[in-house]
Amino acid sequence: MHFSIPETESRSGDSGGSAYVLRKEYGANVLPAFPPKKLFSLTPAEVEQRREQLEKYMQAVRQDPLLGSSETFNSFLRRAQQETQQVPTEEVSLEVLLSNGQKVLVSVLTSDQTEDVLEAVAAKLDLPDDLIGYFSLFLVREKEDGAFSFVRKLQEFELPYVSVTSLRSQEYKIVLRKSYWDSAYDDDVMENRVGLNLLYAQTVSDIERGWILVTKEQHRQLKSLQEKVSKKEFLRLAQTLRHYGYLRFDACVADFPEKDCPVVVSAGNSELSLQLRLPGQQLREGSFRVTRMRCWRVTSSVPLPSGGTSSPGRGRGEVRLELAFEYLMSKDRLQWVTITSPQAIMMSICLQSMVDELMVKKSGGSIRKMLRRRVGGTLRHSDSQQAVKSPPLLESPDASRESIVKLSSKLSAVSLRGIGSPSTDASASDVHGNFAFEGIGDEDL
Repeated sequence: MHFSIPETESRSGDSGGSAYVLRKEYGANVLPAFPPKKLFSLTPAEVEQRREQLEKYMQAVRQDPLLGSSETFNSFLRRAQQETQQVPTEEVSLEVLLSNGQKVLVSVLTSDQTEDVLEAVAAKLDLPDDLIGYFSLFLVREKEDGAFSFVRKLQEFELPYVSVTSLRSQEYKIVLRKSYWDSAYDDDVMENRVGLNLLYAQTVSDIERGWILVTKEQHRQLKSLQEKVSKKEFLRLAQTLRHYGYLRFDACVADFPEKDCPVVVSAGNSELSLQLRLPGQQLREGSFRVTRMRCWRVTSSVPLPSGGTSSPGRGRGEVRLELAFEYLMSKDRLQWVTITSPQAIMMSICLQSMVDELMVKKSGGSIRKMLRRRVGGTLRHSDSQQAVKSPPLLESPDASRESIVKLSSKLSAVSLRGIGSPSTDASASDVHGNFAFEGIGDEDL
């Protein structure tokens, strides 16, 4: 559902005025409709509704590089977040978790954006300024078993304190995790002691959660390296393992290789991996390379209740999100594949960041960068540093975990349900073209 800003409102007030300026600068077709403000005080229910609208708006905007790089637009969104939650600017303590669950407490302002908070965490850990760009902050939901469900990567225009506290639940956390996909960049991070410890802690955690696929023999070797405190050698071995450095999403549904197929999606190494179990078969995996995705899009819909009609008395239906991508199955055959998941936007953002990273590498560039100084801003320095704790030794492998076999050496050999295009009414402007798309031959599949 879209909400528009009335012309009279858009010219008044800071947020409205900024929206008017932005519409003039970028045009109404580029700028998404913004959730409107009300002239009177909001009830708690209205505050929550506006928070949800604003969150969806920010995630949609993140997928447009033109808007995402606009300081005017980012400033506009930062004010909107603070105004919606009615949070005054003041100094607070904010808890950020490392991948191994270690807590890092930093002193920030409620109005500090993501970059400020990331900088404060880096200063607390004594991470060098030129390595800050290799890490990001993620909003996660902690499950009952202690595992993290990733909600989204916090964007530059977000206010992390406002984002996490507005959810009003202790299960939502902010986590520090590496932000790149190509393991070749590990070398830059491993040159530094703190960077090495962060990568090591994250990798041990991912193995324990089953995100990284490890055989019993590989597990034995890893544990032996742990006992010798050979962190670099541990990471070198881990880099050779399937799903090293991947981000795993919650169980969801896809139309691959058949309709309503339960899958677990992981993103990493320039691909989306789908783990699935067909009736009467063992756990299998299908991989979709990002360089073979011609384009993708995220759409939302509200399923109608049984009977096909909506009744006012039944309340709002739950919004269903879908990520659909057009994939080059063989030399002359493109196929749409659809994943239905509440984390579809996060998946789309992962795809875009993988494409961005591939394009940087293709142009001969590097993701190494100094944290930029904003006008009037200074780099933070912490009065007290906090060391990254070394994780405990790996536990014995879970006997219930199955080995996974590739679904097929050639995806073209798999019977996929064909659809001309996703069942949505999305316009062409909602489609994300892939500049890293490569034409390939059957021998490359």
